[in-house]
Amino acid sequence: MEPVPPSPITWPDGGGLTNEWVHGLMSSFQWSSWNLPPSQLPSLLPVNVFDSLVLTASKILHKERNCVHIDGLDSESNVVVVGDIHGQLHDLLFLLKDTGFPCQNRFYVFNGDYVDRGAWGLETFLVLLSWKVLMPDRVYLLRGNHESKYCTSMYGFEKEVLTKYGDKGKHVYRKCLGCFEGLPLASIISGRVYTAHGGLFRSPVLPKRTTRGKKNRRVVLLEPEASSLKLGTLDELMQARRSVLDPPWEGSNLIPGDVLWSDPSMTPGLSPNEQRGIGLLWGPDCTEDFLKKYELKLIIRSHEGPDAREKRTGLGGMDKGYTIDHNVESGKLITIFSAPDYPQFQATEERYKNKGAYIILQGPDFSDPQFHSFEAVKPRPKAHPYYDFENVIDSDDEMDKSALDTNDEQPNR
Repeated sequence: MEPVPPSPITWPDGGGLTNEWVHGLMSSFQWSSWNLPPSQLPSLLPVNVFDSLVLTASKILHKERNCVHIDGLDSESNVVVVGDIHGQLHDLLFLLKDTGFPCQNRFYVFNGDYVDRGAWGLETFLVLLSWKVLMPDRVYLLRGNHESKYCTSMYGFEKEVLTKYGDKGKHVYRKCLGCFEGLPLASIISGRVYTAHGGLFRSPVLPKRTTRGKKNRRVVLLEPEASSLKLGTLDELMQARRSVLDPPWEGSNLIPGDVLWSDPSMTPGLSPNEQRGIGLLWGPDCTEDFLKKYELKLIIRSHEGPDAREKRTGLGGMDKGYTIDHNVESGKLITIFSAPDYPQFQATEERYKNKGAYIILQGPDFSDPQFHSFEAVKPRPKAHPYYDFENVIDSDDEMDKSALDTNDEQPNR
């Protein structure tokens, strides 16, 4: 028998989502990934329903602070922290079912990189937005470096959206970009755990040079030397301007780029992240200083899959979906990656075959991470890549700054 197609999704009267609606959306996307060509997605999710979902979610996200504080937890609560997903819809659906869906005592923190590389970035992002709308104080969506105009134009998401929504594709893409701008940068869980996609960040204070001998001295801001880099504070993080499509790698608003693009190192101190061309490298001493200053026990970040980790000396591989990178007096720095058998499209026949993982933090302390590794869902539906995965510059290597547009053109929200 031919599978029976689900009915087109409609926005509920009054806009109040239900568990039944969100589960129906997930089931419809699962069905369409196997049974519809990508260009037929609007027959299942009309543009007006997309607009309603993204607008509702954006209003919630834009009201949240740069660093969301997840408090009010008790001994019965647990918090699930999820790393990069990269459009691997079927692995996300498995993870949600395996862990248990968001509910009164189960919180989720998704640590960015929902789109690009995989073939179902749009569906992945919309599933997460629907959970955010349904349970805004139980589901927290943080921004990753791929939630940007630069990355989505190079690694497939823009082309994916244009393919799926045709003449409405530019509209859908602009709405997604506007929603990306509203995603918070970090979270603090029960005052014990800091999470962010890339990790730590610098103080934006730049050294000053003044002209001499003039009544009205002109202040000139200079780019800091590596030796003058200073670890940023949570107050500075709260004050950063996050609503930029492509976080800058220079100037006074460096914190968003650092939070999204930085990587840990085994070398002490802070230094520019030369390999990526944006963000920082920070050593175990910086992890210790940050944990101790804010009385934290854990830093949980994402951002590095198996392809990135094979290039990095002194740090563990990503075959299990997680690594403990720094183990210092005050606590630990952990990298979590939730896209198994990544990337979906790969230029070589030999695959990494990595597992994905998620972390469960349980009350009352929330500082003893329980790691859960999982295999990729097999088989995946057949899909075509939306980017030139054989020739595109790798996002773990230095960014092509010439490809960055200025942020003059803001998306419609």
